[in-house]
Amino acid sequence: MTAAVPPGSEGNAAARILVAGVGNVFLGDDGFGVEVVRRLADLALPAGVRVADYGIRGMHLAYDTVDGDYDVMIMIDAVGLGDPPGTVSVVELEAGAPTRLDAHGMQPDAVLALMGMLGRPPRRLLLVGCEPATLEHRMGLSPAVERAVGTAMEAVVDLIERERTCAWESRER
Repeated sequence: MTAAVPPGSEGNAAARILVAGVGNVFLGDDGFGVEVVRRLADLALPAGVRVADYGIRGMHLAYDTVDGDYDVMIMIDAVGLGDPPGTVSVVELEAGAPTRLDAHGMQPDAVLALMGMLGRPPRRLLLVGCEPATLEHRMGLSPAVERAVGTAMEAVVDLIERERTCAWESRER
């Protein structure tokens, strides 16, 4: 699933942003990122923002970012940080840097390391993560994580607006 406008379509007026949902829909709450981008794809997001479901295709995500087509990547995933289930967190990441995050099958740290080795990753890498309640073999989100989908969507929309504003201000200087 892909939505919105291809990167670079509006010139230098705003940041080119990739919103990437990752996770395995067959492992309960691990499908969080996929569900969030599925719902975000229905919104009218600004030009230059691409929303895509990468599921468990981490290599595909890494290769899609190495050409420098994106200024910002917002990755959405279920991530165990030790918070209560359904807690949404925003974490800034670094390409090529080891990270303590464990996203089960996707392993964002491996994707970030690969992005750093392959080419020019986005200048900003952000994770909107949700603490899972269950990673059992089943489809569907737990009630706590289902309730967090709207919170994560709001966080992503806020991040998009903030990143576009920062890009506009830095280009005016």
